[in-house]
Amino acid sequence: MKDILTAPFVREMTATTANMYRLGWDERNGGNISYLLDERQVGEYLNLKKVIRTIPTGFRADALIGKIFIVTGTGKYFKNVETDPETNLGIIRIAKDGETAELLWGFCDGGKFTSELPAHLMSHMARLKVDPENRVVMHSHPTYTLAMNYVHELDEKKFTHTLWEMCTECIVVFPDGIGILPWMVCGTNAIGEATAKKMEEFRLVVWGMHGIYGVGKNLDEAFGLIETVEKAAQIYMLTCNRPRVNTIKDCELVALAESFGVKYRKDFLNL
Repeated sequence: MKDILTAPFVREMTATTANMYRLGWDERNGGNISYLLDERQVGEYLNLKKVIRTIPTGFRADALIGKIFIVTGTGKYFKNVETDPETNLGIIRIAKDGETAELLWGFCDGGKFTSELPAHLMSHMARLKVDPENRVVMHSHPTYTLAMNYVHELDEKKFTHTLWEMCTECIVVFPDGIGILPWMVCGTNAIGEATAKKMEEFRLVVWGMHGIYGVGKNLDEAFGLIETVEKAAQIYMLTCNRPRVNTIKDCELVALAESFGVKYRKDFLNL
């Protein structure tokens, strides 16, 4: 077997979590990531017949039976993943009963996956129906995006439209817009179900006064979506108390989206 610490998916996770912590998106043990892996690739690094222990997930995910994920741990700090991945990350497989996780590697201190795992699994199932190539669900607390929640109306059309106006790239990067949920208790199946419903339509979902969920085919795509929203939110927060002298007009947003050939939410524009 190859050394699991050299596996590209482990290296990607350690680099991504370190970067998210450095950017201030994931303070303390805030934030979580789940990454759907290729079984054959994982088999190059782990004996897939060896289950270290089993952990109830608190949610039945029949559509994901047999699927393998690398996930961040509950109570774990993103800043520590890079130096100690085997404690702060785990590789799990959804067991045949659909509601148990088989630990194949990691969480060596007796820990377990993020408390948001049910929400992640629900979002994976929702996105795989829309995009069979989706692999990543990422949750974080980007500073300016969160600050914007307190001063901007939490309306999907208005919130998206404001962000589209902030950076030329926004309508190209997230032409499908941003879904928004009101404040809800985190770590519950209720917020997971609400998020998954939004994921049928959006790749980005804001949890009001909490943070954001982003998904993608790989870690770069999910990270890039959140990164772009955060940059736009930063520009908004730096300018929202000053007179608006210039803006990107809706007709210009249309020209931009059509030039790049993206399918955008026309109903989120004021045409």
